[in-house]
Amino acid sequence: MEYLSLYDYLGKPAGGKLGQQVAGAAYKANIKLETRDVENPKYTGKILLYPKDFLEFYFREPDTIKEADPIPGEIDWSNSELEDDDLPF
Repeated sequence: MEYLSLYDYLGKPAGGKLGQQVAGAAYKANIKLETRDVENPKYTGKILLYPKDFLEFYFREPDTIKEADPIPGEIDWSNSELEDDDLPF
């Protein structure tokens, strides 16, 4: 299984807030994480690595929301062509 940091996956720094949100979601989903030691001018220390599949799921495009069918207006049951015998009850 391929593990990636948020930086590796996004191609840019994720920032603390997004990092906490992703880590929280992984924790709630019982996702096994790994760590990596990094050293660069902006950060030195351990970073979390996530399974690539989890990151793809987390950052997926949401399904487009389809508009609900319009709610029909009131139905005038007095003009119904149903006979009493046709009713299901």
